[in-house]
Amino acid sequence: MTQEHSAARPFGQLITAMVTPFASDGALDLDGVQRLAAYLVDEQGNDALVINGTTGESPTTTDGEKEAAVRAVAEAVGDRAKVIAGVGTNDTRHTIELALAAEKAGAHGLLVVTPYYNKPPQAGLERHFTAVADASGLPILLYDIPHRSGVPIETETLVRLAAHDRIVGVKDAKGDLTATSWVLARTDLAFYCGDDSGTLPSLAVGAVGIVGTSTHFTGALTKQMIQAYARGDVAEALALHRRLLPMFTGVFRTQGTILVKAGLAVRGLPAGPVRSPLVDATPEQVERLRADAAAAGLDLGGAA
Repeated sequence: MTQEHSAARPFGQLITAMVTPFASDGALDLDGVQRLAAYLVDEQGNDALVINGTTGESPTTTDGEKEAAVRAVAEAVGDRAKVIAGVGTNDTRHTIELALAAEKAGAHGLLVVTPYYNKPPQAGLERHFTAVADASGLPILLYDIPHRSGVPIETETLVRLAAHDRIVGVKDAKGDLTATSWVLARTDLAFYCGDDSGTLPSLAVGAVGIVGTSTHFTGALTKQMIQAYARGDVAEALALHRRLLPMFTGVFRTQGTILVKAGLAVRGLPAGPVRSPLVDATPEQVERLRADAAAAGLDLGGAA
């Protein structure tokens, strides 16, 4: 295995949670899905892509659209990048159905978010994740994001789940580096930072990479930052972290999907509108994103 896809880095170092391109009428744009995936892999250097994550508007795409998007990305870039399908819901049976469909469609791995809104206890989380891992043959990243799901995956739960052969890592958006450190000290789980601006601090406690949003634009430089840290050039990694901060944070001035799609449209890449209840970026928000990109030394392109 290469350094980028080793046992310690099951999905490489740089992963982008890809937006889902739609046509002007809101329909799924499968050609755009493939072109955007190719851009992210070939130009931004992604080792893997998450399809049908929250950034991919999974709450408002159908099961059929999700399966079609995974298949399209696997066909477009599956020979040179890992395809990770977001399959998490707040219903274990539905999550398993999506996992099996994604596996059939060509996914290489699964991202399974903590069941949201119904706030299951830790025993319920353990049962949920184990059931999905038992049902599919694919490696799984757990997605720990309590500020959206309402419930954290506690340290002891993560340690127990790490014993499952197919639970290989975590997309960590908990924002608690002490808890992360305890899990990393006690398991072999691969942690991927789920908060773009927290990537460098996460690397310092043992994370292996990022599942990013701003990486639609910052991917190549973010990967340089990760690789600089990995080879011991902390000063270079810190310089890149500070350079990229305006974009690491800027894409979240409103909901991340909104500004990523706006920035991609400026760059002339497939994106299209967002689906309700999201709303498309205002001209003022687009100009602010341009300014954030410029502050990071990046040019979104397009007419000013």
